[in-house]
Amino acid sequence: MNFLASKRLVTAALVLLALCNVTLLSVVLWQKSCGLRNPPGGSQYGHHRTFIESLALNKSQALSFSKLRQEHFNKVRPEMESIILLKKELVEESLKSRPEGNKIDTLVSRIGAHQMSIERELAFHFHELGKICTPTQCDSLKELLNQISAHKHAMRTERWIEHRP
Repeated sequence: MNFLASKRLVTAALVLLALCNVTLLSVVLWQKSCGLRNPPGGSQYGHHRTFIESLALNKSQALSFSKLRQEHFNKVRPEMESIILLKKELVEESLKSRPEGNKIDTLVSRIGAHQMSIERELAFHFHELGKICTPTQCDSLKELLNQISAHKHAMRTERWIEHRP
């Protein structure tokens, strides 16, 4: 390969890379301009948009709603992380050649205590959400929460049935 051919190859590669960079930068800027971002407290916190749309919340209510949901998830995050760590310990203990029943019982009890705390916080969170709603919106909130709960239960049951021998 002579010097001129290698120079052309390098130039062509640099032009191609520059075109790729410009294209990707254009896509990123287009996404930002179209508002494809998640709103604060958005999808990372579950059914945020569903709640706001289904309950027909005004801007002030939606802002309060988002703030309450974000506070709730920040409050229960340590409990969730503790459960994850305890479940890892439970798996480790369960897979030992001679698992200790007492240790398993202790781990299960500790997981249950964290879960109980999460459920308690969830009940108070629902109460706080209800306080920013009108009576009609509160009825819709109750119905929506019951639907979500029933859906999650149905999904768990379906997965359990699929994995049954």
